[in-house]
Amino acid sequence: MILAANEGLADFSDMLIYASMAVYALAFLAYTTEWIFGSRSKVARTAAALSAAAEGTSPARGPVVTVRKNGTTSVLERPEVVTRSSVPARDAVPDGPGAAGEDEQGDLYGRIAVSLTTLAFLLHFGGVLCRALSVSRGPWGNMYEFSTAFSAVVVGAFLAFLLAGRNVRWLGLPLVTTVLLDLGLAVTVLYTESTRLEPALDSIWMWIHVPLAIICGGLFYLGAVTSALFLLRDRYETKLAAGGRPRAAMASVMERLPSSVTLDKFAYRINAAVFPVWTFTIIAGAIWAEYAWGRYWGWDPKEVWAFITWVAYACYLHARATVGWKGRKAAYLGIAGFVCFIINYYGVNIFFDSLHSYGGV
Repeated sequence: MILAANEGLADFSDMLIYASMAVYALAFLAYTTEWIFGSRSKVARTAAALSAAAEGTSPARGPVVTVRKNGTTSVLERPEVVTRSSVPARDAVPDGPGAAGEDEQGDLYGRIAVSLTTLAFLLHFGGVLCRALSVSRGPWGNMYEFSTAFSAVVVGAFLAFLLAGRNVRWLGLPLVTTVLLDLGLAVTVLYTESTRLEPALDSIWMWIHVPLAIICGGLFYLGAVTSALFLLRDRYETKLAAGGRPRAAMASVMERLPSSVTLDKFAYRINAAVFPVWTFTIIAGAIWAEYAWGRYWGWDPKEVWAFITWVAYACYLHARATVGWKGRKAAYLGIAGFVCFIINYYGVNIFFDSLHSYGGV
């Protein structure tokens, strides 16, 4: 009876995942429609802001250091910390209004898209939870489960940013697109019947190491997408600053995104916040390896690529903190770090003989 109940939960989990994919597809159409309606708006702020900054007519920022008199004592106030781009004029560029481009119909479809994304996430999370209940363990014992949990974290983080009041709806279309691709690959190529773990791997560290890896990967993904959009937006602003005239379609999209400075800072803050957690994830994995296999580190392919990923993000943060890299060089490093993460997940699990391939594909 228990076995039948578990099989029923597994089947219900699959149904919820397929239902979430259908709703994500509707959300994809709504986000696309938002961008289409937003293209009708006349948003052209970047060129004007760059011209004003170049002519010295941008709003004054005030003194960096202020001396305040208090009786006969002079007090040196703490200076305001301002993050600037490599090109000072870029600081004056305002953020775009978002995918809807201040178009009412576009905004309506954008809000519908967020509502559909929320519904899809609830179905998606329910599918992941039912999968966990069907096997009485964490829902990340094989590549199928890891993929479904990973995409749930990505969508959950996106919705959390929206709930916190961050204007990140411009992430909706690329995010839902990749989530659909991830789930499509999971249910067609990576699908594995629910099974119990090998006894050696059934440890409390499974509830620490693997969930943290999923969370880190989901947030690293958001940082990588933001960095990719930054590269496009930065190229657009550079072309305008040089007096060029981008194509109308490109200008329509780029003008609705945040400025390159905002995108750069957003990606940096995500990567900087996640890096310590990724460090602990590797340490937790080493402790789990000692429990399961009797050694902390054995240069297994999965361990090697986890370390390479750590080095890539360490170089990213170190370059920004010491060399002062901002902009394109930092974005390339951030994207490279996420590529290493993807290689560690798909490449190692499929193409390498690794102890971590216990879950199969």
